Amino acid sequence: QERLVESGGDSVQTGGSLKLRCDYLGTSSYRPCMGWFRQAPGKEREWVSSIATTGGTNYADSVKGRFTISKDSATNTLFLQMTSLRPEDTALYSCAAGTLWGYLCRTGAADYEVWGRGTQVTVSS
Repeated sequence: QERLVESGGDSVQTGGSLKLRCDYLGTSSYRPCMGWFRQAPGKEREWVSSIATTGGTNYADSVKGRFTISKDSATNTLFLQMTSLRPEDTALYSCAAGTLWGYLCRTGAADYEVWGRGTQVTVSS
């Protein structure tokens, strides 16, 4: 069964770093877009970053310059390197896989068909 499994979430202090991992399991037909979304308590889910099989990457303005998305193409393992973490980065981070419509992946949740359960990131001040 096609599924995504995240890991790497933890509790860190402001300014710290974490690297999230997402394993893409149960299929040999990988969807061309993979991305990270996050949801903080009481807030709507928001897109963080995506990477396409074209090599194109995009980032939300709130994380640009601090987060880096990457993928091991051999295993289709997705990563999110997060640096200079802030309390406002606290959220449940989920990875997703979906359809590619151009050079860059889209940023809406509706464009992603497969979702992981998430890994918690907590940043304390």
